[in-house]
Amino acid sequence: MKKTLDDYMKDPDLAREPQALREVHAIRLKLKDERKGMSPAEYNAAVHQRALRFLGSDISPQTSGATQ
Repeated sequence: MKKTLDDYMKDPDLAREPQALREVHAIRLKLKDERKGMSPAEYNAAVHQRALRFLGSDISPQTSGATQ
């Protein structure tokens, strides 16, 4: 089962941090766990997919000006 952001926020190591720092550290830990074991190519593909979802379009690398 994947940990949720709330699970990371409840981490005892973050308990004494101010709320804003707890959020930043929880997000950082969540991303670290999600990326654990990914190859550079897998990481790049995951980042590309997140960017596509964020932009709300299906931009291919050839049309976005990115090089391969």
